[in-house]
Amino acid sequence: MSDSPEYVPPKVWTWNKPSGGHFASINRPVSGPTHDKELPVGRHPLQLYSLATPNGQKVTILLEELLAQGHQGAEYDAWLIRIGDGDQFGSGFVQVNPNSKIPALMDRGGPQPIRVFESGAILLYLAEKFGAFLPKDPAQRAECLSWLFWQMGSAPYLGGGFGHFYAYAPVKIEYAIDRFAMEVKRQLDVLDKRLADHEYIAGSDYTIADIAIWPWYGSLVQGQVYGAGEFLSVQDYKHLRRWADAIGARPAVRRGRMVNRVNGDPASQLHERHDASDFDTRTQDKLQASGK
Repeated sequence: MSDSPEYVPPKVWTWNKPSGGHFASINRPVSGPTHDKELPVGRHPLQLYSLATPNGQKVTILLEELLAQGHQGAEYDAWLIRIGDGDQFGSGFVQVNPNSKIPALMDRGGPQPIRVFESGAILLYLAEKFGAFLPKDPAQRAECLSWLFWQMGSAPYLGGGFGHFYAYAPVKIEYAIDRFAMEVKRQLDVLDKRLADHEYIAGSDYTIADIAIWPWYGSLVQGQVYGAGEFLSVQDYKHLRRWADAIGARPAVRRGRMVNRVNGDPASQLHERHDASDFDTRTQDKLQASGK
């Protein structure tokens, strides 16, 4: 890139060319729907519209953890939103989330439907609704929420920053990769030091803070995100890796990661989830074997 002319920003930026890269087809500088399309509605009060990105996994993991605790009201329909096809720009989805990002949740269990968007807001809404995975003690609750919002504020550096320039950008830009790698390693160090003397992120109990952080940072140190484990020397964060392995081994976490997944082993892909039995009967390997 040293031979490239220096970029001089214009006085007024205009969108006159695609942004390039892996997500070029879905990025645009305006909001709102691009087409009319109603969202499907299943039989459960909780209707989730999502994709198994790290942000999407947060919600399905929490729902599966709630069900594992015996909260039958947490049964849900999970509908696949293919962001590469622009499903998030359909009119029905935009009504649930005007920001056109997954995940989005509709709770139809009350007198009036309630929409919830932004993954952190959904986690907090469900934790409060079911009285689970959120401490009741004021100090512990504050600690949990502090880490939840830490994740919401930090992940853009990992996903939109480091992940984009390291894995998805059409050209490798040394400055951008170095800038975001430095920030991601600082975040990993924050978590590693916290977990050196705490079993879980917010303290001694497993909470929505862990559920929010694990799909991003736990998966990263396990080598499941961006293929950047060696580049970031993730083996150095031993406390974070201990935590990541423990969370990743939970049965509800394993189930939650499968929901709305469209890549990887077909046996790990459950494109839509409408009943607990779907994990046994409707994963992609079973559907392909049956010709469906």
